[in-house]
Amino acid sequence: MHALIVVAHHDPRSLTHSLAAQVADGLKHSGHDSEIANLAAEGFDPRFNFADHAVHRHQVAPPADVAAEQARIDRSNALVLVFPVYWWSMPGVLKGWIDRVFANGWTFEYSLDGGLKKKLRHLKVHLIGVAGADAGTFERHGYSEAMKTQIDHGIFDYCGATVLTSAVYFESESNDPAPYLEAARSIGLKLFETAARPELIEAV
Repeated sequence: MHALIVVAHHDPRSLTHSLAAQVADGLKHSGHDSEIANLAAEGFDPRFNFADHAVHRHQVAPPADVAAEQARIDRSNALVLVFPVYWWSMPGVLKGWIDRVFANGWTFEYSLDGGLKKKLRHLKVHLIGVAGADAGTFERHGYSEAMKTQIDHGIFDYCGATVLTSAVYFESESNDPAPYLEAARSIGLKLFETAARPELIEAV
């Protein structure tokens, strides 16, 4: 089995990148393989442009950079997003990746006469957010629920994908990172076991 791990952080020395590496290591030790998509290092352009708008309207084929990302997902059995939490959501580069790659016609099909068709029902998704604030702040202000509504439901459920794990690692700048690194490796070790056994779903 193959997983695409998408990392949205500019600093390769960050905890975000270390967590992604641990997920990949867990996958390797469980007999699976992975590919890490480092959006910052690869220079993916997150700006939704006229060409993307034309794709949305079924007027043209996806640009080459978008088609390449879609092919990465097509050859994957699972998608893992690892990202720092910026302003209670994902960074702009990751949101732009979703804006452009999760296009009408490939991720979903919408028309006035046909309604909505979800086209990613085969895809299993795992989310790892890295937050500086504590869990109490997230719960007190409803940020945790807002993120799940926006990302887990609003993005992935909309196109039929199933979010199997959705974790936020809190106080990342002050806590010992070791437990988070261990948890990320565990996600990798159990990634495809989780896909086969929904009772193993983890939410942090």
